Amino acid sequence: MKQKNNRNKVKKNKRSSTKKPTNQKPHQKTNNSKPQHKNQPKSKKKTIAEVTCTGLTHEGKGIFEWEGKSLSVENFLPGEKAEVLISQKGRFPKTDLKRIITPSKDRAGSPASYYAQSAGCQIHHMTDEAQARFKQNVVNDLMKPFGKLKPILTMEHPYDYRNKNTMTFGLNRKKEVITGLYAPNSHRIVPMERSIIHDPKADEIIQTIKGMMKSFKMQPYDEDSDRGFLRHVLVRVGKNSGEIMVVIVAASPIFKGQKNFVKALREKHPEISTILLNVNTRSDSMILGDQEKVLFGKGTIKDTLCGLQFEISASSFYQINPVQTEKLYAKAIEMAKLTGKETVIDAYCGIGTIGLVASEKAGKVIGVELNKGAVRDAIQNSKRNGVKNARFYQGDAGKFMVQMAARGEQADVVILDPPRSGSDEAFLSSVVKLQPERVVYVSCNPETQARDMKYLVQNGYQVEEIQPVDMFPQTNHVESVALLKKI
Repeated sequence: MKQKNNRNKVKKNKRSSTKKPTNQKPHQKTNNSKPQHKNQPKSKKKTIAEVTCTGLTHEGKGIFEWEGKSLSVENFLPGEKAEVLISQKGRFPKTDLKRIITPSKDRAGSPASYYAQSAGCQIHHMTDEAQARFKQNVVNDLMKPFGKLKPILTMEHPYDYRNKNTMTFGLNRKKEVITGLYAPNSHRIVPMERSIIHDPKADEIIQTIKGMMKSFKMQPYDEDSDRGFLRHVLVRVGKNSGEIMVVIVAASPIFKGQKNFVKALREKHPEISTILLNVNTRSDSMILGDQEKVLFGKGTIKDTLCGLQFEISASSFYQINPVQTEKLYAKAIEMAKLTGKETVIDAYCGIGTIGLVASEKAGKVIGVELNKGAVRDAIQNSKRNGVKNARFYQGDAGKFMVQMAARGEQADVVILDPPRSGSDEAFLSSVVKLQPERVVYVSCNPETQARDMKYLVQNGYQVEEIQPVDMFPQTNHVESVALLKKI
């Protein structure tokens, strides 16, 4: 209790420190005269300018020129003329698209207003063809030093694809419960009930829970006051199995009326396979906490990917677009050129998906992963699918490979699928020491992938092939898989 009160005191002090001082400093002048201090920001100015888009940033924002500056704004396409509100405060002007005067032929209709606030779908306003062209150009630009790329693999139906939906709960100014996503770089919730990339049933379940909150006297959690119960609802859907997991992420383990709540939710959605309570008492941006309790079902769901069955827990890393994942993995296995004799290392293996898919054509697969829970899931998935030639180890993949090299052991292929931040020099140097014939690099961030491939090229590898994959339609994110061969 004492700790909680201290945390509240810190927050109060933090808020009070943002107030304007009541005593005016000697160098500050009243009225509209210029301040004498050279570092003091200028007064805020707002201008509506008529501008033309000349290109796109890698984030999908439209670029335009204004008063000798190159600025960008969301939802603006090359060749379009529009009115843009420019709020100039200090060195960094803020831009807001007000009206399209001359629309581009690449413009698609806007499904809902919240997309304009970048709540997850930054390029929804582009046609499917324009999105593919934009992503191809981004990867082409980043991969220029490595040669020509293959055409991007697109999705036939680029909607409703996400198998994991997370919505945050809060109160608006009228003290009404809202659900939505955080606005970029903030904890302000952008209200939304439905997304064109979410699984429709998952969004429906989340809205059902929102509607049940009043009758169960369930309050959304408030970060400032450190009060309330419900922080987030996470729903995972097995796109092939049809199994559904619902995770109630709460600020407290005390869930009053939980049995009646579970019963009522299952009556409204009998298709739910399992329900969990996850307790998150952290003050950072992590969605899930460390405590977990199963309220109904077995606590996991199953799904099928590339002909294999995987068990998925609340915290499992599992690719969010299974349709495109099968294309991505098929391409990665093709690049590996497996004949049935090779030793394959699956670095950052997670729950073992790509390693187990590769095991069918490899001689031996070694999966290495830091997360203990993921390694446990990978071992179970291996047993579930009757895979005899795969072993999974908990630890740092780079150190593991250095130890292999020290023992004189070899690997023919290393497959790595790191987080968005990419790999690091310690890991990449371990790849160089182990000297596999081929490196297959799967990435959800081509920018860090290009950086890491540059290191490998400087240390004895050459890039043979690069394949972009549109894993995340309607967003500015793109997946890429590359093959590097030892010279």
